[in-house]
Amino acid sequence: MEALCRYVSGGIAALVALFAPVVPLIGCVTGFILFDFITGVMASHHEARRRGAEWYFESCVAWHTIEKLGFTIVAVGMAYIIDTMMLDFMHLHLTKLFAGFVCGVEMWSFLENACRISSSPLLRYVRRYVRNAITKVL
Repeated sequence: MEALCRYVSGGIAALVALFAPVVPLIGCVTGFILFDFITGVMASHHEARRRGAEWYFESCVAWHTIEKLGFTIVAVGMAYIIDTMMLDFMHLHLTKLFAGFVCGVEMWSFLENACRISSSPLLRYVRRYVRNAITKVL
């Protein structure tokens, strides 16, 4: 039993060491997703108050965010494996590209939430400008 415990703890330590370089990226992605969740809840509360409706927190929204976070962390790990183990000769930085894409989507969602919370013309202009820039690229 002691030998099995050593093998299991050694395997876990090896996995932790393998994925240690992507911990900062996982932290960034986690921060963006959680910040988007918080502003989404605030926007939902603000809209309900504006309509005069009763607001309540839905746990399914929180579970959706937890699922999204879990899948994103696994995807960052998978991109890291592809980047370092399979395509290491190409130096594509897939992990950073994927994490940047996720953070960009979450930032866009934050801008939408900020526009729902605030009626600031500046936020609406930034949102319109980004939408037009993306439309030109695509």
